[in-house]
Amino acid sequence: MRKAFTLIEMMISIVIFSIMMLYLYQTYASLNRANATYKVKSHSIGEEQVKKRIFYLDFSLALSKSIKILNQDKHVDIVFMQTSNSLHRRHNPYVAYIVKYKKLYRLESLNEIKEYPLRTDDEFIVDYMGEVEEFRLYQTTKKAEKEKERSEIYLLHVDYIKKEDILLKIKVLNEY
Repeated sequence: MRKAFTLIEMMISIVIFSIMMLYLYQTYASLNRANATYKVKSHSIGEEQVKKRIFYLDFSLALSKSIKILNQDKHVDIVFMQTSNSLHRRHNPYVAYIVKYKKLYRLESLNEIKEYPLRTDDEFIVDYMGEVEEFRLYQTTKKAEKEKERSEIYLLHVDYIKKEDILLKIKVLNEY
């Protein structure tokens, strides 16, 4: 009658256990790599959605006839407007989109921003919107057949460096 395991049986069980642990470790490591990849991708998607939301709200809530487009060169426009959308809790702020050294900035001010280059006495809050190759805003007007009114429609194209481009068609909603 045998009451214990032999040395061979113990060595075989240790080898089987080691192989199982090796596969479990590899599975755990690949799960961690996948989670890190998904975290980075979801963060970039969230960041892109926030930028789209800011652009959409700024232009769709722009006060009527307040959007001014200055063509800086064939790839960059400078935009001045007054909108009811504020990132910094201001009432009907003046907003400017400016590209400087391929970096897009959103400026928000209580005072009207009229010209570029900016004056030294202008006060504003700056939000960095990313590195861009191109920032263009195209304006169209659409005449409604029934109401005989004109509505402003804009096409915004932002070509980010190393990120997804943004292309938005935006109708101005504020008509007062």
